[in-house]
Amino acid sequence: MKHSFGSDNHSGAAPEIMQAIIDANREFQVAYGEDEYTTAAIKTFKKVMGEEAIPFFVFNGTGANILALKALTKSYNSILCPENAHINVDECGAPENITGAKLIPLPANNGKVSPAQVKRELKGFGFQHHSQPKVLSISQPTELGTLYTPGEIKELADLMHAHNGYLHVDGSRISNAAASLGLPIKKFITDQGVDALSFGGTKNGLLIGEAVIFFREELAENFQYIRKQGAQLFSKNRFIAAQFDAFLKDGLNIRLASHSNAMAKYLQSELKDIKDVIITRPVETNVVFARISNELCEKLMKKHYFYVWDEESGEVRWMCSFNTTKEDIDNFVQDIKSIL
Repeated sequence: MKHSFGSDNHSGAAPEIMQAIIDANREFQVAYGEDEYTTAAIKTFKKVMGEEAIPFFVFNGTGANILALKALTKSYNSILCPENAHINVDECGAPENITGAKLIPLPANNGKVSPAQVKRELKGFGFQHHSQPKVLSISQPTELGTLYTPGEIKELADLMHAHNGYLHVDGSRISNAAASLGLPIKKFITDQGVDALSFGGTKNGLLIGEAVIFFREELAENFQYIRKQGAQLFSKNRFIAAQFDAFLKDGLNIRLASHSNAMAKYLQSELKDIKDVIITRPVETNVVFARISNELCEKLMKKHYFYVWDEESGEVRWMCSFNTTKEDIDNFVQDIKSIL
């Protein structure tokens, strides 16, 4: 596969990340996170996210989400989320299976939920026949690549806190959000009252690994046991930690995300005058959604890899990565024009 617009998961690892893994491979280290690389990465996370941040390293995004949610809930709770949330659509029922809590999907506008929509489901408290609402889980960016403003995140956090609940953020592409907003991640996560964050890396240049970050000590108190039971504790944790240290220390995560965002903007600009390609969503991060004919889709898929997002409407998703080039996009656009 020469280049893929299917997912930023299809890209490889950034050279700087591969070098960090090689550097961490030169000596013996104590296992299970009791190594100097994990200690260094935790310090770096605190510099980026604030001293109150308590990070834990895990293998993957689904693991990060479901174990963060398990730490925040009991089995009789419910978890509110946008209807197209990754936890609702793409995690094979794992959140409900692992947490025992009920997922309640909410109507979403371009991937985002509003406080009014959330408030309608904050009910039944103290009623023994009703799942007790406890967590709102949102994605930043959303599954459609759109963004919540810091103020919108604070409003949702305040609403959940007013009902003795929590706000969890699925940040599988959190660096893309920071690059687009032009803000440090701390400014729109920690400072806005988020309780737990799944901090993504593999969609933005890491080989393997994500992080779960809590911002209150009592929420992190038992997570080391939850992580172990959830089969997300890596014996050679230094190889995840070393990646994150390199990823965050000098802003590499933002540079990589800025490039993938810029490539999506470039793709949008090159498509805007092609009347048979209709951009369907705001292009705010590293993804372009468009509506094309079935004929164009079938012929284009013979040359390029991408996903059909909605078969009924003909909406497709074109995802850019940290190593997408303008040449990749030029070739893609030229093929569209040639087919048309």
